[in-house]
Amino acid sequence: MTEAAPKIRPQAAPRRVSVLGSTGSIGKSTVDLLAHHRADYIVEALTAHKNVSLLAEQARQLGAALAVIGDETLYRDLKDALAGTGIEAAAGAPAVAAAAGRPADWIMAAIVGTAGMLPTLKAIEQGTTVALANKESIVSAGDFMLAAVAASGATLLPVDSEHNAVFQVFDAEQRNGIARIILTASGGPFLRRSRAALATVTPAEAVRHPNWSMGAKISVDSATMVNKSLEIIEASYLFNLKDEYVDVLIHPQSTVHSMVEYVDGSILAQMGAPDMRTPIAHTLGWPKRIRTTGQVLDLTKNMNLTFEPIDINRFTAVSLARQAYRAGAGHPTVLNAANEIAVEAFLAGRLRFDRIENISAEALQKQAVGRISGLEDILALDAETRHLAQEIVETLQ
Repeated sequence: MTEAAPKIRPQAAPRRVSVLGSTGSIGKSTVDLLAHHRADYIVEALTAHKNVSLLAEQARQLGAALAVIGDETLYRDLKDALAGTGIEAAAGAPAVAAAAGRPADWIMAAIVGTAGMLPTLKAIEQGTTVALANKESIVSAGDFMLAAVAASGATLLPVDSEHNAVFQVFDAEQRNGIARIILTASGGPFLRRSRAALATVTPAEAVRHPNWSMGAKISVDSATMVNKSLEIIEASYLFNLKDEYVDVLIHPQSTVHSMVEYVDGSILAQMGAPDMRTPIAHTLGWPKRIRTTGQVLDLTKNMNLTFEPIDINRFTAVSLARQAYRAGAGHPTVLNAANEIAVEAFLAGRLRFDRIENISAEALQKQAVGRISGLEDILALDAETRHLAQEIVETLQ
C-alpha cells in the first residue's frame, strides 16, 4: 500500500494459499470461503494456537499440505488427528513462522496479538500477497513491517472492515486529492451508558457486540473503543497519512464501513452487511471479485443510517492512540501491549471494565522507550511493557 497502488500479480489458477490463525474468528470465515471455492485454491498451510480438533478438521476439509499447532505440547494430539491423511503436522512457534514462509500466492495473517508479528513478517518477506488481519503488526511495528513490504515487493491488503473499506475507495494515484479518511465505529454495546455505569460491566456483556460476531479480545476492544483507536494508527501507516487526516464517526448500524473524503467535497463510502466474509472475500479474490458466503446488504431494510462525532472525553483511548502515534519510537508498542494485558485481566475478572484504558495511560507515562532499531527491540519493549502493565493491574485490585 503506502505511496503507490498495490502491485497486481499474475493470477495463476488455482492459487496456493495459507491461513495463519485458521481457528480464530477471521480464520474460520476464511476457511468457509475457501471451502466454497475449492477449485480455485490449493491450501498450503493452516496454523492455530491450541484448537487441535478444529485445526485438524479444517486441514482435512481443505486438503491442506501442512497443519501447525502453536502449542508444542499438543503435537502428538495433532499428529494423531491427522493420521492416515498424508497431511504434514508440526508444532511450536518456530514451526508457525516457518509455515508463514512457505511459498504461497496469498497468505491470511490472522494470528491475534503480538504473537502474530513474526509470522506476518515472514509472510511479507517472501514477497507475496498478504491479507493483513493482525493489526498489532502494524500498530506495534509499522515502520519495520512497511519497510519489509518495500524491500520484498509484497502486496499488503487490509482485512479489517474499516481499512478494507478505505482501500476500496482510496485513489492512490491521486493522493493530493484526498482530504481525509473517515473510519466508522459502531460504538459497541455500551455507547449510551454513562461512564459511571461502566464500572459494573461484566465480561459476558462486553463480548456481546450488537452487530459483529468476533472473538473475545477484539469485542472488548470494540466496547472500549481501543479497537478504533488502534485503527487510527493502522490507517496512518497503511495509507501513509498523518493521524490528523484520519477521523472517526460513530455509526451504530455498521453499514457504512468507512469513507474517503476528497478535496472537491466528494465522499466515497463502502457499504456492506456487518460480516467479515465480505472484506476477506475482497482480499482473497483481489484484484478480481469472488462470491461471498456471508450476508448481503439489503438496502430496503437498512435505510436508517446515522452518524455522530465520537466523545473523546468518554472514549479516552482515542486520544491515547493519537498521543502514542505522534510520539512514535515504540510508544504504539507500549499502548498495544498494555491494552492486551488489561483486556486479559478484565476477562479473567481481575480488573474493572472502566479501568482498562487506565492501564494503557499509566504504561505510556511510566514505560521507558529507548532506541528502536529492529523487531527484536520491539519485542523486548513489548515484553517489558507487559510486565509493567501486570504490576499496574495488581495495584488496582
